[in-house]
Amino acid sequence: DIFKTNVKEGGEGPSETRRSTPDINQGEKESASSSADTDNESSSKQSNLSNVEEVSKRTGKRKAAAADEEQPQAKRRKDLPTKKNLINAQRAEFEAKYKQQNQLGKGGYGCVFAGYRKADNLPVAIKHITKQKGQNGKQLPSEVAVMLKLQAGKTGLSGESAAVSLLDWYDLDQELILVLERPVPCMDLLRYVRGNGGALHEEKAKIILKQLIDAAVQLEDNCIFHRDIKMENILIETSSDVPRVRLIDFGLSCSFEKQSVYRAFGGTLQHAPPEWHFCHSYRPGSTTVWQIGVALFELLHRKGRFDTTRFLRRELTISNELSKNCQDFLQKSLNPCDMMRPTLKELQLHPWLS
Repeated sequence: DIFKTNVKEGGEGPSETRRSTPDINQGEKESASSSADTDNESSSKQSNLSNVEEVSKRTGKRKAAAADEEQPQAKRRKDLPTKKNLINAQRAEFEAKYKQQNQLGKGGYGCVFAGYRKADNLPVAIKHITKQKGQNGKQLPSEVAVMLKLQAGKTGLSGESAAVSLLDWYDLDQELILVLERPVPCMDLLRYVRGNGGALHEEKAKIILKQLIDAAVQLEDNCIFHRDIKMENILIETSSDVPRVRLIDFGLSCSFEKQSVYRAFGGTLQHAPPEWHFCHSYRPGSTTVWQIGVALFELLHRKGRFDTTRFLRRELTISNELSKNCQDFLQKSLNPCDMMRPTLKELQLHPWLS
């Protein structure tokens, strides 16, 4: 932002000088006045002249004082930081603190790069987001606001399933830079499944689903709607025998209220819940349950990517080779009627996850 200072002109204008007006009538009456009167008149004139000079001096001093006041104010105005200087300072701070490396991904929003924090070599993900036209520069970006809100609601328990943390962010006018936690080693769930033959066994899928639902409940408890939970936005930490789930990409996320209904779709259209196709509206809780069902379907089936319209036309079906409890979990979470789907907390208690 540019800070503006209105410099007011200081000082007062010159004061009026009161001069003595000669009394003509009095002069005629006293034409025979003595020399003493003449001396008094000269003295009076001299006094008037001195008054004019004194007032002139005072006026000059006030003008000089006004000029002295304007000069430091003008100097301060020149010293104020410009918008360009502020942006350059933010960029310099980012470059001094972090080292950017190879590109990890690219999308409509911008790019994500690997990197590290110079002070301690902490691995980070550096996300460059191109701002949309008309975006209010003074308003806290929604992705930043959501992640800060989520971090404020964390319990701080070690091993907790949750979103990756926002470490820093920089607003560079036309671009936003987010510096995020980058678990190492890790990969997104899509790559993880493909590396395991294109589908997971139920027991391994169950470990991931439990954590995913816990993370979704944490978001819901903080009134945050992710809107785009899918394989590419689920990271799997592979540093131990038990994979750990982390949620990423809150670019479409938002805060919600209990009765919130959305009529503009945000997310992956192929995974849009049936109610969007039927009546162009959807709710946070039931949509998130649908997206979790989609993720589980893709974990367990080698039928390619899920598509809601194909599923509704029965071109994609739940495998009868899965356990009864697993089939029941999928049928409930992928119920075409949003009112018939269980809540996230009801899903936590499903027999398949026990």
